[in-house]
Amino acid sequence: MKQVNIGGVPEHFNLGWYLALKNGEFKDENINLRWHDYHGGTGAMSKALRSGEIDMAVILTEGIVKDIIEGNPSKIVQTFVETPLIWGIHVAAHSNFKSIKDLKGTKAAISRYGSGSHLMAYINAKNNDWDLDKDLHFEVIKNLDGAVEGLTEGKADYFMWEKFMTKPLVDKGTFRRIGNCPSPWPCFVIAVRQEFIDNNKAELKTILDIINQTTSDFKSIPSIDKTIANRYEQELEDVREWLSLTEWSQDVMDEKTIQNVQNQLYYLNIIPKKVNYSNLIYKV
Repeated sequence: MKQVNIGGVPEHFNLGWYLALKNGEFKDENINLRWHDYHGGTGAMSKALRSGEIDMAVILTEGIVKDIIEGNPSKIVQTFVETPLIWGIHVAAHSNFKSIKDLKGTKAAISRYGSGSHLMAYINAKNNDWDLDKDLHFEVIKNLDGAVEGLTEGKADYFMWEKFMTKPLVDKGTFRRIGNCPSPWPCFVIAVRQEFIDNNKAELKTILDIINQTTSDFKSIPSIDKTIANRYEQELEDVREWLSLTEWSQDVMDEKTIQNVQNQLYYLNIIPKKVNYSNLIYKV
């Protein structure tokens, strides 16, 4: 049986993987798929792909594009979630910040450099016509627990994270959300180490076929809204809103979309150069 290590964030976007694993669908095809949660997000997964700790990752588009350009020996094989990620912009509930414009020149909490929370702070700054050199400052907090501590203790002033996963902290009165910043592209892709692609093409195709079948039927799974609400400690109405806004993909990201991602990252000085589509994408 072929062992394959895959990483992802422990969020509702990835529930399809858990369901397919629970049903034994990969084992039925002689694949021992091992899921690893990465609470540190995209930066941590990029590092794990580089080191060979994992073979595959369900990872934020902007983060892996940046890391491949910077030498990560991986390729994007498919879009996983077609719709944008809605990043909530959060401040400590007791803070004096009332609007996004109040955050100009303050310090953003980020999980790590190169993470989604880091890169989207630039997108938010661009959207609000801030000076990217003078108005952006960062504090590394590693994960959501670190953000709670960082904002509460005043080490950082605001934190960008997926709106629905963070909402329980807003409901509890730990954070206040003062705005949203949707990613200007499909949010999650599946990235695979080149070495794994070269040596395991059949297994890779099988894995993608299984997860694509699961995600194409995901919304029609009986009581899926209740399952998500219970598993991720979400309010049912929030889960239903999230489901209505989220579309999974079973397709390869097209050249125009990849070009848009690169154009924006290059404009923001997040990547040093733009590369050919074939440097970033592998079609299984």
